[in-house]
Amino acid sequence: MRALITGAAGFVGRTLTAHLLDLGDEAITDARESGGPDVTDREATHDFVTSANAQVIYHLAAQAHVPTSWTDPIGTLRTNVEGTQNVLDAAHTAGTARVVLVSSAEVYGSVRPDQLPIDEDAPLRPTSPYAASKAAADMIALQSHLGRGQDVIRLRAFNHFGPGQRTDFVAAGLAHRIAVAQRDGLDAIDVGSLDVRRDFTDVRDVVRAYRHAAVDGVSGEVYNVCSGIDRSIQEIAEGLLTAAGCDLELTTSTALQRKIDTPIVRGSSEKLRAQTGWQPTVALTESLRDIVADARERLDAAKP
Repeated sequence: MRALITGAAGFVGRTLTAHLLDLGDEAITDARESGGPDVTDREATHDFVTSANAQVIYHLAAQAHVPTSWTDPIGTLRTNVEGTQNVLDAAHTAGTARVVLVSSAEVYGSVRPDQLPIDEDAPLRPTSPYAASKAAADMIALQSHLGRGQDVIRLRAFNHFGPGQRTDFVAAGLAHRIAVAQRDGLDAIDVGSLDVRRDFTDVRDVVRAYRHAAVDGVSGEVYNVCSGIDRSIQEIAEGLLTAAGCDLELTTSTALQRKIDTPIVRGSSEKLRAQTGWQPTVALTESLRDIVADARERLDAAKP
């Protein structure tokens, strides 16, 4: 399968590219060194998509950091909404067979415990500029399918983690602070809200879900990508400490807490599993071990 990946230089994009190549797919990326465009540049995006002659586009390019969306809502909207429109239009013009749009579980927003697990029929109630931008992109993709018959699959990914993630995301940030504490002989690390519970899936399982959806997903449908298990940040932090072989005090820092944080998020991926056969396979302990190892490697590589 000949695939084009937007956002290929990002955490998930790199992992997806490697996964597709392992399966024997041809992966065309929008890496700047390959001449890839900024998706907000409509003409450049059109030219790039047309020249790629891909069978499927995995549209991952996005401003994906929730706190950044509060300080730069316009930039977030441009990248996530305008960029999505540009990719969809370019794919339609080029005759690309299928577009896989990666959205986010953030679109569901504030959810009460009695409304869990969240399935694809849950209302969209975004609580951040990032979430609103992804909800808008989600609807643009649906409109493109309904309005002009474009083959589009929408994927709402819940929290994912794994080696290679930026340290402004919770698990990678915790692992980085643990690695620094071990190196410097500290006895505590700063943490955000420990009682918040999230549905985490290893990024290697996430990209497998994307490929399954691209091959076996039903055109026009939306699928949750999640484990179906909610875990507290306390459990993640303690698991990382165990993987690192240390015992540090966890000190709550208001600077690491979000303005608005839903207490519990847990999704249902039954639809994706039933229609594509996808199942998560990477154990939590393996994920946490690999995240710690990656944090140590990056810290060592940063030495002068």
